[in-house]
Amino acid sequence: MGMTIAEKILAAHAGKTRVTPGELITAKVDLVLGNDITAPVAIKEFERLGVETVFDQDRIVLVPDHFVPNKDIKAAEQAKMMREFAYKHRITHYFEVGRMGIEHCLLPEQGLVAPGELIIGADSHTCTYGALGAFATGVGSTDMAAAMATGELWFKVPESMKFIFHGEPGPWVGGKDLILHIIGDIGVDGATYMAMEFTGEGIKALSMDNRFTMSNMAIEAGGKAGLIAPDAKTLAYVKDRVTRSFNIYESDKDAKYALVKEYDLAAIEPVVAFPHKPENTRPISQVGHVPIDQAVIGSCTNGRMEDLRIAAKILEGRKVDPRVRLIVIPGTQAIYLEAMEEGLINIFIQAGGAVSTPTCGPCLGGYMGILAAGERCVSTTNRNFVGRMGHPQSEVYLANPAVAAASAVAGRLASPAEILG
Repeated sequence: MGMTIAEKILAAHAGKTRVTPGELITAKVDLVLGNDITAPVAIKEFERLGVETVFDQDRIVLVPDHFVPNKDIKAAEQAKMMREFAYKHRITHYFEVGRMGIEHCLLPEQGLVAPGELIIGADSHTCTYGALGAFATGVGSTDMAAAMATGELWFKVPESMKFIFHGEPGPWVGGKDLILHIIGDIGVDGATYMAMEFTGEGIKALSMDNRFTMSNMAIEAGGKAGLIAPDAKTLAYVKDRVTRSFNIYESDKDAKYALVKEYDLAAIEPVVAFPHKPENTRPISQVGHVPIDQAVIGSCTNGRMEDLRIAAKILEGRKVDPRVRLIVIPGTQAIYLEAMEEGLINIFIQAGGAVSTPTCGPCLGGYMGILAAGERCVSTTNRNFVGRMGHPQSEVYLANPAVAAASAVAGRLASPAEILG
């Protein structure tokens, strides 16, 4: 019996020829990630261990991105603790305000993640890097502390699920719609502790930005990881970013899967997830009349250049509905700069939008777009739980950048086709 890509990566890092689902292993990690919410807890636990320093100053990444620029005194103290730890242990990859970005946009951009690697992060959306063919997963802050000290962590080898997409995506359909379609099909717990593997000609047709979006939301189905086997697009993406050697893994033809699902892309239109779960999905043609108060375009899910270009294409020459607040958040400083050079920032501002420095901000109800009671937001973020973006009586509707931009103009949930004609 063959092995899946997830099993091969875990086996290689555990020093084994093969592993099987359910097996408990200890594996060496290639990278340990923390942010300004999770790293301070890990730092306190690390200091309790009594070790002198981290296992490798080049393999730890610290990114203050959730509440920075500091939103209040508590956020400032969290960021300070992280900064001082980075200086004390000479952490190579500490990203200060002005040089940082939303972590899961930043790390691939900086070449800090590569195919075949084993990456852990004290953030649930660490699974984003599976788009590069890495086994990347979120862990708790105590596990982060242990990994910073030892360079190793224990894992339970997950079963794998395969999702095959046939055909080519239709107009305005991207990675966000594909992953929401999956979640709507199997539910928010349908892939609990599973490695989700995305494949088929429909996946090969996706850009890297769209692949990152898909892998990012594997956790919203309960997935342990969301993997896409590397191909020519993957290698082109990492070519000028990753300078170290790496290994390419793909699943064997006779690998065993707990479940295999197949989808026809021609049957998928832009998808909207209604409150209060990502599984509560409807195609855009069936959303009905839903007025909105706010639209957010950004986050580690959809804050990349392709997302901003799509939104700008719809917003150019148009105005945001006067009853709607449009907030645009580029994923990194480099993305912000590129968007400026292409004139996208001008388009957003002229349309009546507010553009922020990179931050997770409103996605987790932090700041830069908190909702009041009774308000509705259409957002390109990844979660829409009760109170996720503010008041428990507010509502978040998840959608792709095209739908979010069109809705901002229409003042209600709307298809891009309605706006462009």
